[in-house]
Amino acid sequence: MATKVYIVYYSMYGHVDKLAQEIQKGASSVEGVEAKLWQVPETLPAEEFLDATGGLWQQQKLVGKPAGLFTSTASQGGGQETTLLTAVTQLAHHGMLFVPTCYGSGHGMYEMEKVKGGSPYGAGTLAGQGTRMPSELELEQAFFQGKHIATIAKKLKASD
Repeated sequence: MATKVYIVYYSMYGHVDKLAQEIQKGASSVEGVEAKLWQVPETLPAEEFLDATGGLWQQQKLVGKPAGLFTSTASQGGGQETTLLTAVTQLAHHGMLFVPTCYGSGHGMYEMEKVKGGSPYGAGTLAGQGTRMPSELELEQAFFQGKHIATIAKKLKASD
């Protein structure tokens, strides 16, 4: 039976959707993993979506499941690391295992010449005024993140 990886995301302008698709490609590149996209409806505020997971929390359905985070901000100083680290609290309440992208991924983590989003906590992109789509460096980090989480999910499933 395949290991299932769900990429759950909220995207109003397509930036995060592009990252999610690349994460899906990375996860699907791991043999025996089935990766699916699930977009939160744009009409549902993110806070309401998180509040709606209360039933899963109450039943402890997500305990021990690996999870990663990814984001988009308007600028380099837009708070990508703060956004991701703040979201880790939601994962902790569910008992999920946070899987960061880390610096070991390479993929431009040390790049200083090009404008780029992302951090060791998760993939990211800079949307600018809404017209900038993810760069190749940002997409490479997203692919790595998907592959990394899928590899860990597969190992965890095998140890059950």
